[in-house]
Amino acid sequence: MSIEVMYFARYREALGVESEKLEGEFATLDDVRNALLAKGGKYEVLNEQNLMCARNEELCKLDEAVVDGDVVAFFPPVTGG
Repeated sequence: MSIEVMYFARYREALGVESEKLEGEFATLDDVRNALLAKGGKYEVLNEQNLMCARNEELCKLDEAVVDGDVVAFFPPVTGG
């Protein structure tokens, strides 16, 4: 399976990239995140409990299923005031 992973806001800054291709077997967005976390180092920024995510430009939760060719995005929680 091949997917594109996009990063926004401080995740993009911490990782130094806007997006990357990821190859592997993933059932859910959480599997994608765990594969990235397994790389260690700067990817630890994705270990936030309230991290937000999207699949093909639709907000979703980490238990959302993924399929080959999906575009997933991770971004930090949005705060307002």
